[in-house]
Amino acid sequence: MKKENVRVIIWGLGAMGGGMADMLLKKKGVDIVGVVGRGAKIGKSIYEFIQTERGDRPDVIIDTYENVITEKAADVVLLCTDSFTRNAFDKIKYCLEKKINVVSSAEEMAYPQAQEPELAAEMDRIAKENGVTVLGTGINPGLIMDLLVVCLTGACIDVDHVTARRVNSLSPFGPAVMHEQGIGTTVEEFKEGAATGKIAGHVGFNESIRMISDALGWKLSGKVEQTMEPIVTNVHRKAPYAEVQPGYVAGCAMKGYGYVDGELKIEMDHPQQIEPETEGTNTGDYVIIKGTPNINMANKPEVPGGIGTIAMCVNMIPHVINAKPGLKTMIDLPVPRAIMGDMRELIEE
Repeated sequence: MKKENVRVIIWGLGAMGGGMADMLLKKKGVDIVGVVGRGAKIGKSIYEFIQTERGDRPDVIIDTYENVITEKAADVVLLCTDSFTRNAFDKIKYCLEKKINVVSSAEEMAYPQAQEPELAAEMDRIAKENGVTVLGTGINPGLIMDLLVVCLTGACIDVDHVTARRVNSLSPFGPAVMHEQGIGTTVEEFKEGAATGKIAGHVGFNESIRMISDALGWKLSGKVEQTMEPIVTNVHRKAPYAEVQPGYVAGCAMKGYGYVDGELKIEMDHPQQIEPETEGTNTGDYVIIKGTPNINMANKPEVPGGIGTIAMCVNMIPHVINAKPGLKTMIDLPVPRAIMGDMRELIEE
């Protein structure tokens, strides 16, 4: 008997959710069975908001979460709405209680134990109670500055120090990310926003550093330390969701530090901005491991953040469906890989 197609609901049809819809529509053995939106999008076809043309496909009408997410209405919900675990929690809880697996693109959800241990434990409990799984993933955190680092340490007899560096472009991301990064603000507004928490910069250092330390068996001493500085543009820059004049903030340079027994063991270096090439900045991803042996990995240009996040969330769907119930992270599940065949063939009985 032929397996039914994998059924997916997308919650949030912005830059990331829309990209996931486009990717899913190109895959075999999977159907988008619902899309949750808000405001003016409700009642409209998803094909008004994505690149793929409808053709002869059945239409999918955007609706409220109460109407779309009913018990066992899908195999998985792709949740593309938040950056923070605390903000995503109620949505995740709702899906889990409807007995549907969840893949969240919220950065903190990549390792929610790091900053929200109580919410992480509660999500784990609810997921197990309902026989489903929840995972947070994306390009970063989720792969480049954490899982990839962990994988490369697998070739080491011992590890003394880890540096993960990602020089990237923010241009593909939507308005929410632009706001979090302080794109378009003055330097004074940026510094004020950073001090009050209105500008978060990159969300994920706590999660990436904790994922690496837990994977290697290092016990972090104290909190992860972070610094954040504005990247001010000297030229006009224009991205799909932001435009910045000279003298204003076009990006955010962040660093993160993890200490073990008072010694600096894990460093994160992450300058990100819109249209970095306009001032000669070349993007790239770098992993530098000091140990036995030393490892230096360089990938230039960067893995594009938008495409990478879209792909990671979609490509982890079979692993999440197959996983034992509970809260999972990227170090709990099989390694991500592109799905070039029929997604149904990857689902275990």
